[in-house]
Amino acid sequence: MAVMASTALLAGLSASLDQDPRHEPAPGDRLASVLVPIVDVASIVFTRRTEELPRHPGEISFPGGIRHDDDASPLVTALRETEEELGIAPSSVDVLGALPPVPTFVSRILIVPFVGVLRAGREFRPNPGEIAEVLTYRVDELMAAETQVEWRRGKGVYVGQAYEMGNHTIWGATAKILGSLLEIVRRVDA
Repeated sequence: MAVMASTALLAGLSASLDQDPRHEPAPGDRLASVLVPIVDVASIVFTRRTEELPRHPGEISFPGGIRHDDDASPLVTALRETEEELGIAPSSVDVLGALPPVPTFVSRILIVPFVGVLRAGREFRPNPGEIAEVLTYRVDELMAAETQVEWRRGKGVYVGQAYEMGNHTIWGATAKILGSLLEIVRRVDA
């Protein structure tokens, strides 16, 4: 399937996303938010976390993190974290809306993923303490790479989507968020 590379795709995405998410984590869980950054109309930005981070070292992720007490909303968390990790000011992001939240079972975090278009002229300035690499993949490349997997990971088994992108593998919560976005893109593009 060829993905339409136009503002029609963005308009269709926006119409399909939650414009006012109000998710609350279960008792004992924490709330986090991420930004799914779109650039050049049909490409998505990911980060590779540094190996020194205590959680998910070296994994492919979206910019984001745990909500701070002074964050007014999950969106504020996603934009604050994007600025901290990539140096992208909140005013440089046109937020289209939110995807369904993704609960993580091991770390007990409810992730609220927002989709946003990064305005032209952006310059990534990755925080070297958190981000080892900034990666950009076209939506059609991601769709072609999508597979269902069952992997033994430590004492458990990961069953879900995975995306082999050259030397990088997108899996876990990031893959679930990406799969949700690509499902909407397929509907909008049909």
